Amino acid sequence: MSFRNHRRTLAAAALSSLMGTGSVYAAPMLEFTEIWSQGGQGSEIVAIDQASGRVFNTFGGGVEIRDINTGLKIGDLTLPGTGGVNSIAVSNGILAVAAAANVEQDPGSVAFFSTTDAPGSSPINTVTAGALPDMVTFTPDGNRVLVANEGEPNDLYTVDPEGSISIIDISAGVGNASVTHLDFNAFDGMEAAIEAEGGRIFGPGATVSMDLEPEYITVSPDGTTAFVTLQENNAVAKVDLTTETIVDIQGLGFKDHGAADNALDPSDRDGGINIANWPTLGMYQPDSIDSYEVAGQTYYVTANEGDARDYDGYSEEERVKDLTLDATAFPNAATLQQDENLGRLKTTTANGDSDGDGDFDQIYSYGARSFSIWDAAGNQIFDSGDMIEQLTAQIAPGIFNQNEGNGVADNRSDDKGPEPEALSLVEIGNWVYALVGLERTGGLMVFDITDPTSPVFQQWLYKASDIGPEGIAFSLLSETHRGGSGLVAVANEVSATTTFYRVSAAPSPASIALMAAGLLVMRRQLRRRSDI
Repeated sequence: MSFRNHRRTLAAAALSSLMGTGSVYAAPMLEFTEIWSQGGQGSEIVAIDQASGRVFNTFGGGVEIRDINTGLKIGDLTLPGTGGVNSIAVSNGILAVAAAANVEQDPGSVAFFSTTDAPGSSPINTVTAGALPDMVTFTPDGNRVLVANEGEPNDLYTVDPEGSISIIDISAGVGNASVTHLDFNAFDGMEAAIEAEGGRIFGPGATVSMDLEPEYITVSPDGTTAFVTLQENNAVAKVDLTTETIVDIQGLGFKDHGAADNALDPSDRDGGINIANWPTLGMYQPDSIDSYEVAGQTYYVTANEGDARDYDGYSEEERVKDLTLDATAFPNAATLQQDENLGRLKTTTANGDSDGDGDFDQIYSYGARSFSIWDAAGNQIFDSGDMIEQLTAQIAPGIFNQNEGNGVADNRSDDKGPEPEALSLVEIGNWVYALVGLERTGGLMVFDITDPTSPVFQQWLYKASDIGPEGIAFSLLSETHRGGSGLVAVANEVSATTTFYRVSAAPSPASIALMAAGLLVMRRQLRRRSDI
C-alpha cells in the first residue's frame, strides 16, 4: 500500500470511529495540561522521580533539582573535575549522572546519587565509563545501568577513541557497583558488510570499533535486549543483555526522497516552502530511540535527526552545488545545482562516488526528517515520510523549518529541516503515543503508534518560549484498561527551560474535538496531495 493510500485509510478509519460506525480506532487524543515551566542555567536532559517529588534537569556543569509540583529550584548537584554532565536517569530512588572527562577522548564516569540527596551532596559512588558517555539509562528492573560512550575524535582527528557501551551492575547496591565495558572489536574488518546493509564506516584511518559512535539507548520492555543508535554511522547496535554481548549492527539503509510521500524542501533560497521530490537519499541517522512491545513483539522507534562529521582535521560536509556530479547519473546537473533547487543542500563526500572515478553518482542528505518504527531485526515497519514537513507547512507556515525559534521560515531547509531529535513513548492503558521533539522548528509532534504499522498524527504541541526540545521524560501516574494519566517533562536546550505537563489518555468530548481538528488537517493534506 502506498503511503498516500495508507493515510487515506487511517483518516477513514478514524472518521468512521468518530461517527460511531463501530470501526476500531486505536487511541484517544493525548491531552496535555501544563503544570509549570521554569528557566534555569540550562536544560538538556530531564528525569522525573515521583517518590521524592523531584524533577531533575541537566545543565553544562551539573544537575538542577526542582520541586515536582511547582518547578521551583531546590538546588544543584555538581561533579567537579569532570568535563560536564551529558545525561541523567532515575530508577528506584537512584539518580545516575553521566559525565565526560576534562579531555573528552579520555574515559568518562557515571556518578550515583540518591534522589533525596540535598543540593551539593557528593556521589554515593562513581564508576568509570568509556570515552564521552553521552547517554545513560536503567534496565526496567533497575538493576543495571547502560551507558552509550560516543568516543568522538578530537577536533584535529588525531585521537579517535573507540565507541563502547558500559553495563553497570547495581543489583548489590550502588556502593558495590561493578562495570562491564562492551567494545566493537569483533566487528573490525567488517566495514564492507556493514556498508552493504546500509550503515557507514568512513572516519579517516578508523577501524570499525573506532568509527562507531553510540549515541542513545533503549532497553526492550522485557529487559533482555538493548538497541543503541550509532548516529553518524546510520546504524543501530543490538545488545543481548543476558550474555552482555553486542550481537548485531543493523544498517538502516537510505530513504529515497524521489519516491511518493518522501518529499522534502532542500533549499533556503527558493522563495518559500517548496516540498517536492528530489534525487537524493536521506541517511536516517537517528538520535533518540525508545521501544515498546505489541503482541509479544518488540519494536523500536527512532527520531531521524541526522548528523555530519565536521572537524578541523576532517569534514565530510559539502553543499550539492560544490560537488562534481556524474553526467550519466545527473544529466540535468546544472539545473539541480542551482541554489533554488538542490544546490544549497548539505551533503556528504564520504558516500556517493560508487565507482571511484572522482565524481558523485548519488547525492545523500543528513537525516530523514521523520520518525521510524523498526522491528527487533532492524526491518523498517513504518516511516512518517514527509509528514512532519507537510504538517508544519500547513499548520504554521511562518515557522516552517525555522532555526531554533528565530521565526524565519525555510531557514533550515538546506540543512536537516525540522530535525526530529528528542523522542519518548507514552504508554497509558492500551494506548502508546510517540512524542517527537523538533529541535529546529520546535514543539512536540504527537502520534498514536498503538498499531506500529499504522501510526496516526494527533497534534503538534508548540510553545514559542520553549526552544530546542532536547530531552523528554514520561512517568506513569495511573491507568485503567481504557486510559489513565501520566507526567511529561521536556528539556529545551536553547531556551534553557524545563516544562512539565500532566497528560491524560481517556476518551472525552474534548479529545474527540481535538481529534476532529487533527483530522481536518490530515484531510486537507490528503486532498492537496491527491491533486499532485
